[in-house]
Amino acid sequence: MEKFIIRGGNVLKGEVNISGAKNAAVAIIPAVLLADGPCRIENVPDVSDVGILAAILSEMGAKVDFVDKNTLEIDPRPVDTHVVPSELGRKMRGSYYFIGALLSRYSRAEAPLPGGCDFGVRPIDQHLKGFEALGCTYNVKENAQIEVSSDNLKGANIYLDMVTVGATINIMLAAVKAKGLTIIENAAREPHIVDVANFLNTMGANISGAGTDTIKIRGVQHLKGVTYSVIPDQIEAGTYMVAAAATGGDVLIKNVTPKHLESISAKLEEMGVRVDEYDDAVRVSRTGPLKKCNVKTMPHPGFPTDMQPQIGVLLSIANGTSILNENVWENRFRYVEELKRMGARITVNGRIAVFEGVKELKGGPVKAVDLRAGAAMIIAGLIAKGTTSVEDIRHIQRGYEDIVGKLTKLGADIYLQKKPDSKEANVG
Repeated sequence: MEKFIIRGGNVLKGEVNISGAKNAAVAIIPAVLLADGPCRIENVPDVSDVGILAAILSEMGAKVDFVDKNTLEIDPRPVDTHVVPSELGRKMRGSYYFIGALLSRYSRAEAPLPGGCDFGVRPIDQHLKGFEALGCTYNVKENAQIEVSSDNLKGANIYLDMVTVGATINIMLAAVKAKGLTIIENAAREPHIVDVANFLNTMGANISGAGTDTIKIRGVQHLKGVTYSVIPDQIEAGTYMVAAAATGGDVLIKNVTPKHLESISAKLEEMGVRVDEYDDAVRVSRTGPLKKCNVKTMPHPGFPTDMQPQIGVLLSIANGTSILNENVWENRFRYVEELKRMGARITVNGRIAVFEGVKELKGGPVKAVDLRAGAAMIIAGLIAKGTTSVEDIRHIQRGYEDIVGKLTKLGADIYLQKKPDSKEANVG
């Protein structure tokens, strides 16, 4: 019954610190299984996905300690199983990274088929193609568990049929201890792939080319425990950039890598928003009207699909007609029906949505149909006339640390309603 209650109309002003990247952390935490000793992971976002991964490792036997809410110490040495707990594993898609890590550690792995956000078919066929090339066989069991094993992991040339972040990372994890050279072609290039590769290299792996479409991995025998800090979250930063632009605000967004935000900054500037870049911060401000804009999501370095719902809110109040083309997921427009309930004028045809800008949105009850759609509903609530309630907020809590606290400090009127008629603000 938990909801976010938002009274719209406040302009966001001030500073916000961006947390560590959720998409990097959910791969780095399983990768700790490859270490011969304890690892300390810093700048970990305080989100539910991280908590689930920590619980999975604990249940598998690892010693897991939260030094504080953003620092995790993990000793993987006590782990003595190749099986990922099914109930916990099904709660998030990122649990499939345990397959690659366990293959490297034990040459076998068993894990549930992935969960997470439901915005279309999310097959793991490219993961399995990579594992097979490395010498693995696999079997899908009746209880929706997948079993992968190998007598001898060997390096291979792997060409991915499509650009996929998950398969790129999972194959890297499986290949770091395989004998010989593995080459992944048509690899994804997202910043969190570079971060995972940097983490593995810090441990002693030999990976080159991360951030390009060809990654080379030379197998090593041992990886050591290390201390490592996760990169800033590109999507959380982009979400606050759009929120600042939507409210006509002026926000300094700190602890970011501006280069990771270039595709987002470019579209905001095209819409009449000012974006100033600093060494580790961006300032987003708007005083004039929002201009129409066409957006096409693409793999990095293109406009990220994880920013599509948020930019959609901005297009819904921009002057004129804008077109949004989703090139990554086939069912990522489910949030459109929620926006239309608030007065947006949007027509969806397959992977293309046409936005006819309206003067204002109206507050009302909406749902977070997935993680990024939930962030979009919050932005819509910030600019809507009246009060908006956002349900199914568990999706949002998977990927945004203390979103109520951060927005409140910027001047938003938002609180967590824990049960009907209670007004207990969430600041944790």
